Amino acid sequence: MSGSARRVVARMMMGILLTVWLMGAAQAAAYEETTVTNGGTVKGTVQFSGDIPDPQRFELRRYYDRVYCGALSDGSGYRLLREVSVGEQQGLKDAVVTIEGVFKGKPFEFQETKLEANICQFVPFVSVVRNERPLSVVNLDSVAHDLQFYERDREHIFIMFHRPALTKAGTSDVVRFTGTRREVTMQCGMHPFMQGHGLAVDNPYYAVTGTEGTFAIKDLPAGTYRIKAWHPVLGEREQEVTVVENGSASVGFTFDAK
Repeated sequence: MSGSARRVVARMMMGILLTVWLMGAAQAAAYEETTVTNGGTVKGTVQFSGDIPDPQRFELRRYYDRVYCGALSDGSGYRLLREVSVGEQQGLKDAVVTIEGVFKGKPFEFQETKLEANICQFVPFVSVVRNERPLSVVNLDSVAHDLQFYERDREHIFIMFHRPALTKAGTSDVVRFTGTRREVTMQCGMHPFMQGHGLAVDNPYYAVTGTEGTFAIKDLPAGTYRIKAWHPVLGEREQEVTVVENGSASVGFTFDAK
């Protein structure tokens, strides 16, 4: 065997070994369900500081189904997409709060993400997804939607991987996630103001904030963890939190206007 051939074989073997190691590491890090006794709680608030960004404006006459989709217009022929929603006490809506590095804990019952296409918008605007679990979309509208889904990995590379079509009211489609993607972006090709976002979770310790910006994550085994707050437009914040048995820890996050 020539020297170049040996080098090719060596690279192939190294690639195989790396693949096997990564698979083993992924299996070793898989979440394990167990009974949690004396678990603690992490609670807190995600807030917004500064001037709230103006919503994106889409002139309805330029797109399909302007009369139907105009049911949620501003009254002047524009459809608004508000990506940053803030409550009366500056609470930030649609932030996903996750506890990182939990490999053993309470049952992970979340099996499917469910979305609705309702008056030319995704409901909810922000949701959580789980790798190797489906995301289903049902069309409640009397108009068709041409849906585009993108996965985003930790290196922030967008990949279009699915394009289901909801042709009429009552139709639905299912997207099945594979790999280890972290974020999902959704958009209708016919109605660009129809957008949505998702964040992948790998354990059941998460929460999505409402208009008050508050969250509570319960039954967490005692320990020290990284806690993160993610918003599809404003980015991510993280800090450390320590939870003791039967205890309650408080955490606050603040996102500034960009």
